Amino acid sequence: MKIGLYFGTFNPIHVGHLIIANHMAEHSDLDQVWLVVTPHNPLKKKSTLLDDYHRLQMVYLATEDYPKLKPSDVEFKLPQPNYTVTTLVHLEEKYPHHEFSLIMGEDNLKSLHKWKNYETILAHHEIYVYPRISAEEENSELKNHPKVQLIDAPVVEISSTFIRNNIKIGKNIRPLIPTKVWEYIDHNLFYKK
Repeated sequence: MKIGLYFGTFNPIHVGHLIIANHMAEHSDLDQVWLVVTPHNPLKKKSTLLDDYHRLQMVYLATEDYPKLKPSDVEFKLPQPNYTVTTLVHLEEKYPHHEFSLIMGEDNLKSLHKWKNYETILAHHEIYVYPRISAEEENSELKNHPKVQLIDAPVVEISSTFIRNNIKIGKNIRPLIPTKVWEYIDHNLFYKK
């Protein structure tokens, strides 16, 4: 089975994440997309993240009606801070019959050369790249790499930061979040302060 790994803190997951994940599952050669909830991105402050379990639960609620989308807590069990290359090695050992690929936005492709052991990742895994609007020209030499596939996915400019900030000031952002996720956030009073 060919699995696309879509990493994120999903703090919270929103319809933009679902649009990209579902598009990749339906319009590429991937059999499934696993939404890998990252416990701690080395580039983000841990204090801004909701508890790992709550973010995983929101991804579960958001994806339960999509058979090709699966929540994954694989990184919860790995030493922190974790690196993608370590996760890939772990998954290959645990699921030897699966083929794992990465899903990322154009903005992440541009900084891929800064990732730990990025050459190893490129040597062994395909990377599916979706478009992002960027203020600067995307001039990534990696765009032409044989393992990189540019996927003509919808451009979705919704951010979890925007959602959190607007919940905090009492704005209605319900159209940006799956209903079950909104109910979970509202019930638990997340992002209110």
